[in-house]
Amino acid sequence: MWLCKRMRCIPAAASLLLLFLSIPLVRAEIDGHSPDAWRVTNVSADDVLNARMGPGTNFPVIETFAHDERGLQLVTCVPFYTMKHFSRMTEAEIEALPNRWCLMRSANLIKAGWVAQNYLMPDHGQVVSSSPASESKDDGRDMVAQARDLIRRLYGAADSAENGVGHPLDPAHALDYFSTDVVNHIRSQPVQVDPIYGAQDFSGSVSEPKPDADQPMLRGMITIHVDIVNFGRTHTATFRLRADPSQPGAPVRIFRVEHDGWTFP
Repeated sequence: MWLCKRMRCIPAAASLLLLFLSIPLVRAEIDGHSPDAWRVTNVSADDVLNARMGPGTNFPVIETFAHDERGLQLVTCVPFYTMKHFSRMTEAEIEALPNRWCLMRSANLIKAGWVAQNYLMPDHGQVVSSSPASESKDDGRDMVAQARDLIRRLYGAADSAENGVGHPLDPAHALDYFSTDVVNHIRSQPVQVDPIYGAQDFSGSVSEPKPDADQPMLRGMITIHVDIVNFGRTHTATFRLRADPSQPGAPVRIFRVEHDGWTFP
């Protein structure tokens, strides 16, 4: 087993837009990563998405995006945090965060403005359905199911690995289960305690992975629990997962594992 982010406001909307479009785009992050493009979601076919002068409904609308607009480019979001910051936050701290707003511009760079993040989703080239709201809910359920299946495969691979060969913590296979950030951590630092079982040695049983009953998915983060009996002692391992845009197709991957009193990484 492996042992394992005071600007003075410009009152004229046109001046603000021209200034904004003249600044080179710096690749920004949503939770530590950003896809190359975004699309509008959760807007009905007979409506538009308002883009505002600032991050909130108290700011005036200066542009609109179509209900099915695609190829949007992200500049930044507030509140700002990276994957590293997010992974260290408690559930209470995450829930206390204000609704997130993102500064977006159209694919042709003509329009720009702030929109609520819950009206955005990564644009990976899929065909937009006629019912974006339903699609978004379906995507969420599908991601939770993917996360549960990944945890099943994680334990199956750990159980069948012989002398570490094919083990999920082997850097050669870790990207199949963990986010790129976690794999880089595994490569740079020896893992002393196996984060899959929460111990150096394991002899016992593992329960069927189950999504968190109260909040299986929150702001893109999926929570899966596994009950572990090891040498007669029982504890619960909690896996935090989310889409990893740094990998092809942005698959769901583990970015944190929590055991009694400690976390990995």
